[in-house]
Amino acid sequence: MAKRTKKSSSLRPIVLVVLGLCSLAGLVSLLLRDTDVALVNPKGYVATEQYKLLVTVTVLLLEIAVPTLLLFYFVAWKYRESNHNATYAPDITHGKLFSAYLWIIPSITALLIAIVLWPATHQLQPQKPIYANTDPMVIQVVAMRWKWLFIYPEQNIATVNFVQVPIDTPLEFQLSADETPMSSFWIPHLGGQLYAMTGHVNRLNLIASETGDFTGSSAEINGPGFAGMRFTTRVSTANDFYQWVNTVKSSGETLDAKEYQELLEPSEYNEPVLYSRSEEDLYGNMLMKYTGSHDHHTESE
Repeated sequence: MAKRTKKSSSLRPIVLVVLGLCSLAGLVSLLLRDTDVALVNPKGYVATEQYKLLVTVTVLLLEIAVPTLLLFYFVAWKYRESNHNATYAPDITHGKLFSAYLWIIPSITALLIAIVLWPATHQLQPQKPIYANTDPMVIQVVAMRWKWLFIYPEQNIATVNFVQVPIDTPLEFQLSADETPMSSFWIPHLGGQLYAMTGHVNRLNLIASETGDFTGSSAEINGPGFAGMRFTTRVSTANDFYQWVNTVKSSGETLDAKEYQELLEPSEYNEPVLYSRSEEDLYGNMLMKYTGSHDHHTESE
């Protein structure tokens, strides 16, 4: 009877830890029910591949974290102050095999993570074009204080804090900034973030696999208007996209040099604006403003 009581006492902390982890998992699942968490709800190829990597790396890390956590609570329970049967041996030494075991397991885990992430890093490089059955669409993006300007050079339209794209079409976002701190362009449902900087052009390639409205934002604090620097990304069918383009073209608003200068004025929580056409080479002229301060740099070149 004494042995059974001792055995049940040693298992008690493990049971409590397992129950606690299960309760935590259940609570998180309950809180996230019917909630659109962008990082775990990908809507594009890049975001889906990143989500797979996130799950894979998390599982690999849990293979170390869970046994370590269980062992931690087991040791704390076994050598608690009230347990007079525990042997106190502060000068005990372990053999080389034990020390090797402590290093081999984490090293193998780190190696597995490297094997998974190394090729994925090159495959999902933001500047790498995405190949599909349709031609890529170029969208020029200018980060301002504190708003996003989108210029469609092929369609000759422009928008503020709103961008619409067709589904299953490769997208090349050409990111830059004008008179604003470095801003982080991010549409979490579609993929990772990339920086927009003055005098530079960063290229972010994405593709959407589902229709819907998805929120984009600046992923890094860049001033007092950071919280309102958000935009809507609408993914639609190709027919709906070109109907929208025709609708914008009939709006009558024009993005010329004067209107652009007004957009440069700092403003917060800006409502979406649509422009039926934009001045020719407005994006290139914006980049030329900074050639005198430092060398103009385009990553794809």
